[in-house]
Amino acid sequence: MSELTRDTPEAQAPDMLGWTCPAPLRDQPRVVMGHGGGGALSAELVEQIFAPAFGGPALSVATDAATVELGGARLAFSTDSFVVRPLFFPGGSIGDLAVNGTVNDLAMSGARAAYLSCGFILEEGVETDVVTRVANALGAAARAAGVHVATGDTKVVEAGHGDGVYINTSGIGLIPPGVDLRPQRVVPGDVVIVSGPVGVHGVAIMSVREGLEFGVEIESDCAPLGGLVEAMLAVTPDLHVLRDPTRGGLGASLNEIAAVSGTGIVVEERAVPVPASVANACAVLGLDPMYVANEGKLVAFVPRAQADAVLAAMRAHPLGAGAAVIGEAVEAHPGMVVARTGLGGTRVVDMPLGEQLPRIC
Repeated sequence: MSELTRDTPEAQAPDMLGWTCPAPLRDQPRVVMGHGGGGALSAELVEQIFAPAFGGPALSVATDAATVELGGARLAFSTDSFVVRPLFFPGGSIGDLAVNGTVNDLAMSGARAAYLSCGFILEEGVETDVVTRVANALGAAARAAGVHVATGDTKVVEAGHGDGVYINTSGIGLIPPGVDLRPQRVVPGDVVIVSGPVGVHGVAIMSVREGLEFGVEIESDCAPLGGLVEAMLAVTPDLHVLRDPTRGGLGASLNEIAAVSGTGIVVEERAVPVPASVANACAVLGLDPMYVANEGKLVAFVPRAQADAVLAAMRAHPLGAGAAVIGEAVEAHPGMVVARTGLGGTRVVDMPLGEQLPRIC
């Protein structure tokens, strides 16, 4: 018990102002953690504050990377910041994420990343050995992805005002002629393909952060997807949209595509590949694998006539060996994602409000 007893009026009256809610209200006058989760709150922050302030047509396409023209060339241009906790986890580190996250955003526009910038924000007191490990991991990941770190910056903030190391990376890459990947191109009849098992990265982070054991070590799927995308485009440049389902997971990505394209999406729940270890962990933690982040997977909307050939090309690539058809775009319920359950019913896969697992990238 606290200093107050059960018999005092102060003890009986709940302190409403002292409560916090894991699903923050959408009319919050202040920024909450959910605004960084890749769900509805993140979208509102962009739509209500950043897009009106910045303006410009490149912001209106709703893709992972902007497509811009410069000197007659079509470039993909993207930026991302990484605040993952812990800095090192099974299968990767914040350094790997900083490269692969930006490289993959560019790949979702069909571009192979050419150059990255890298900004380090270091907290006063962080061990230089830790910074060295992160920098080495970032450099190795860049070499593995075939991208060059061309410029960078370093800042230091006072102790207690950071979490060891934050990283921002921006990247540019060339988009091949004839490639036009954006959600506006999705039409009813498109086949939805996911490149492999979902939910792995988020559960790997949570298992380390909370010291949880699930009988088997779960490693992050963090990987660069440029080579897989090239293999898909070699089959046909007429892919309609690609998306890497990071924050908010597969559920958020599908909802974003449905909303922008104006189509409905039907997913066969049993067809979504979820590893048993992830399913078990999500059951224990009360999570839905559809909303758990990935860092080495993509979801593709492919014209039906090319779907079998694209799926075969994906399965022939190491990062697409577990690729599976999980659904289709439909005319019904435009802007809505629906899952057919294993029991024969349906459920709405709504846009998450915030993030089930914060600080996972």
